[in-house]
Amino acid sequence: MKRRDFHLLAGGSLAFGLAAPAVRAQARKSLAFVVNVSADFWTIARRGIEKANREHPDFDMEMIIPSQASAAEQRRILDELLARKVAGVAISAINPASQTDVLNRVAEQSVLFTTDSDAPASKRMLYIGTDNVAAGRRAGEQMKQAMPEGGRAMLFVGTMDADNARERVQGIREALQGGNIQIADIRTDESDFARARRNAEDALSRERDLKMMVGLWAYNTPQIYQAVREAGRQGQVKIVGFDEDALTLRGVADGTIHSTVVQQPYEFGYRSMKGLIRVVNGDRGWIPAGKQDIVETKVIDKTNVGEFQSYMRGLLRSS
Repeated sequence: MKRRDFHLLAGGSLAFGLAAPAVRAQARKSLAFVVNVSADFWTIARRGIEKANREHPDFDMEMIIPSQASAAEQRRILDELLARKVAGVAISAINPASQTDVLNRVAEQSVLFTTDSDAPASKRMLYIGTDNVAAGRRAGEQMKQAMPEGGRAMLFVGTMDADNARERVQGIREALQGGNIQIADIRTDESDFARARRNAEDALSRERDLKMMVGLWAYNTPQIYQAVREAGRQGQVKIVGFDEDALTLRGVADGTIHSTVVQQPYEFGYRSMKGLIRVVNGDRGWIPAGKQDIVETKVIDKTNVGEFQSYMRGLLRSS
């Protein structure tokens, strides 16, 4: 994992707290986008933030990557942001239930959005991201397509403390209800990539009748893909995943992975910054009554993976 990384985007100030009083009074307001783990998924979101910053150079915008994927580390980051008096924060909460107090402190002092993983019990103003129950149902339908004969499946994810993980599992169970696919286990890895790989390898070694593996977070599916290939179990063990990691897309293209349910992290970044700016500038009338801005998902399979890979390459090259 990388150390905590404070990235100032286009238009960002280079020296907080060093300006003379008269200049400081006119300083640009700051917005922060706090993620849950270091992953390419968030590189895509960064592109959306960069676009928003080009459109609003009067704001400082930054993405913050925690040095470790833990609620404690996010708390420390949020405490630092509050000390800096940031105007707005968007966060993918790692453990919403344990973070309610600190999230409410943020909401009392600045504008708080959640993204990717919601914290509905907090005083956050808006959630921008996927309907994860619906996304889970979509993954469940892909599981049934990949394995119509049924069998044992195993799910892999960073932590079941996050709302997006619980909701995706809920959606998968709803889609599989009454069918012939059984979920044998859910393996967690605390966002440790090496442990995620070991979980996949161990499952393949111990569960000889395992027919399907499902990666619920962006980095899980690439670990599963590599473990299945190294074990020589391509075709024997079906794979369904989430998100658009390059290895996941390669696996879809070569047929090892049946499909992946992709989100739109670019929109997470862009809409979060644009929305925070509107609220900071006094406009709250656009906030939906349900306090959710749902970003649609898409299924990528062998029929459309080539086109999607080209789109992703262009997006990741852009700045």
